[in-house]
Amino acid sequence: MLVLEFILGILGNGLALWIFCFHLKPWKSSTVLLFNLALADFFLNIALPFRAHYYQRRRDWIYGDVFCRISLFMLAMNRSGSILFLTTVAVDRYLRVVLPHHPFNSMSVAKAVCVTCGIWAVTISSTAHLLFKPHFIKAGNRTQCESFLICKASDSYDKLHKGVFLTSFYLALVVILFCSIRIIFKLRDRQLDKNSKIKKALHCIVAVVVLFFICFFPSNLTELMILTASFHHSLICKDYEGLEMAFFFTISLTYLNSMLDPIIYYFSSPTFRKIYQKLLMHCLRKTEKPEAKEDRTHDTGSQTLSQL
Repeated sequence: MLVLEFILGILGNGLALWIFCFHLKPWKSSTVLLFNLALADFFLNIALPFRAHYYQRRRDWIYGDVFCRISLFMLAMNRSGSILFLTTVAVDRYLRVVLPHHPFNSMSVAKAVCVTCGIWAVTISSTAHLLFKPHFIKAGNRTQCESFLICKASDSYDKLHKGVFLTSFYLALVVILFCSIRIIFKLRDRQLDKNSKIKKALHCIVAVVVLFFICFFPSNLTELMILTASFHHSLICKDYEGLEMAFFFTISLTYLNSMLDPIIYYFSSPTFRKIYQKLLMHCLRKTEKPEAKEDRTHDTGSQTLSQL
C-alpha cells in the first residue's frame, strides 16, 4: 500500500509542482497556500519508500540512527503541515464565498508567503523534537524506528506533545466543518449554486473535508484511544494489540493525503483542470492507438485471405 501511495504521490505532486512553477501565473494568495501543501507532500514522498522498506522487513530499520530521526521528522512534518495548510485552504474558501469583502481576500502574495512561513515555523517547531533524541528500539534481532511504541511507557513530555497535537487536530476539524457548513448554507440561502466560481469553491471545500476524514481522522481517533488507555496503568501489553494494529493501519491511511491532494488542486484552478484533462486525453489516445493498429492488421489479414 505504501509503495502505491509513493508512486501515485510522487507522480501527482511532481506534476502539481511543475504546474505551479511553470504554468500557473500570476500567483494569488490561494496559490501560495496550495503550493506549500504540495511541498509538504513532497517531503513525505522522500521518506515514504524507506518507510515502506522498513515495514516490508517486518519493522527492521537498516538505515542508521540519523536517517531514522530525519525520516520520522519528515513524516510528522507532512502530517502537521498538511493539517494546517488544509485548514487554511478551508478558511480561504469560506472567506471568499461567505465574506467576499473581508481584507483577507485581497491579501498580497507577499503577505501570503509570510502566512505560510508562520505555518512552517509552527510545523517545524512542533515536530523538531524528533531530531534531538534516538528512536531506535531493539526487538530481538530487529531494530525498530518508531517515534513511540504503544506498549512502552511514555514520559510526561511525550504525553503533553501528543495531547497538544490531538487538540490542534480536533480544533482544525471543527474549523473545517464550520467553514463547509457555512458555505453550504450560503449557497442555499442566496441561491448562488449557478455561479461557477462558487460551485468550484464548494467542490474544493468538500474535497478538503473528505480528504481530512479519510486520511487524518482515523489515525487521530486511534491515537486518542491509545492516549486514553495509557492512563490505565493496570493494562498489560496484550491489551494494546488491537490498538497497535489499528494504529499502524490508520497511519498508512495518513500517507494517502500526498496521493489525494491533487484533487484539491483540480477544483482550485482552471489551469490544473485543463492540464489534467489534456494528460487524460493523451493517455486515452495512446491506449486507443495500439487497438486501432491491431484492427488494421486484422483487416489486412482478412483481405489477404479473401484474395487467396
